[in-house]
Amino acid sequence: MPTSVRDTVTDLMERHHVPGMALAVTGAQRLLFVETFGHRDLTRRRPVTPETRFPWFSMSKIVTATAAMRLTGTGQLDLDAPVDPLVPGFRTTSGDRPVLRQLLNHTSGAANPLPLRWVLPGDASDDDARAFAAGILARHGRPKRPAGGPARYSNLGYLVLAQAIERVTGERFEAHVRRAVLEPAGMSCTGYSPAGGEPATGYVRLRPPLGLLLRAILPAGIVGDRHGEQIALRPFRVAGSGYGGLIGTASDAARLLRVHLADGVIDGHRILSAEAVRSMRAIVTPGAPFDLGLGWFRPAADRNASPAFVEHWGTGLGFWNAMRLYPGLGLGIVVMANTTRPYDHAHLMDAVVTAVGG
Repeated sequence: MPTSVRDTVTDLMERHHVPGMALAVTGAQRLLFVETFGHRDLTRRRPVTPETRFPWFSMSKIVTATAAMRLTGTGQLDLDAPVDPLVPGFRTTSGDRPVLRQLLNHTSGAANPLPLRWVLPGDASDDDARAFAAGILARHGRPKRPAGGPARYSNLGYLVLAQAIERVTGERFEAHVRRAVLEPAGMSCTGYSPAGGEPATGYVRLRPPLGLLLRAILPAGIVGDRHGEQIALRPFRVAGSGYGGLIGTASDAARLLRVHLADGVIDGHRILSAEAVRSMRAIVTPGAPFDLGLGWFRPAADRNASPAFVEHWGTGLGFWNAMRLYPGLGLGIVVMANTTRPYDHAHLMDAVVTAVGG
């Protein structure tokens, strides 16, 4: 890793009180480097390593979108077909019927309720997680706005998309994604279960009185012990695989970026067509604060950024992640950290581009 990048990481972690971080940088054909910093567990002083697994949160949407676009290539999904024949509950009372494409680019009119309590203890079963997600859809699973308007980010839309994928494949969503995307992409350390590997402990930096509030807000069994200014979170799983359920390593996330840099092929395995890859990262739907492609987004403020990029963040309780593609440079960057608060990931990405992107 270039010294300038390492210095940038060290400065960010110090300024933003980040316990641990993993950074992976890839080209279209190979991983350029992966380096880790700080601790995945402050109490036991366990370091972050390349094998440390982080919850992906919303970076999972790119895997969901990849699975959906793969099914368009096989003719199993038609992005311009209405959603409700596949997911009958997702119906409007007026206006145009939402189509599958609008789930991908966040224009379906789906609501976006705050997912703060959409987590379960780490030992919850797959069936527990599915039942919880089904309950979310039962409460919120009807469009709240007319379809086809400006993009408004929605976790719920990707829960609906996961159900549509189940309907057309006849497989559980998680099993289909593992077979169709994760395994052929060589993402062997990433899946929907928190079991196995080296889990990173999530941390929330709060003053002591606010720690009591955190315990009151979150489901029982999630909030752990305090370590100085940081409150640890016990292992948990996100209830909603389609929008945020993956758990895995930065190196595996870099393999996903390779798929999207190399026109859908990795290690001789074609995951997506070149056309599908390019359509996903074509940012054509305006919104706030993000303009959207079919999964990938770009902050509206960066519409004219040079070099051009697309990205996706994965943020939630205890963790803050981001992955970014620079298609013109053939460069992909992923950063994963066990902190709830945002840090200046764009500054880090810029440092990587300056050091290795040319």
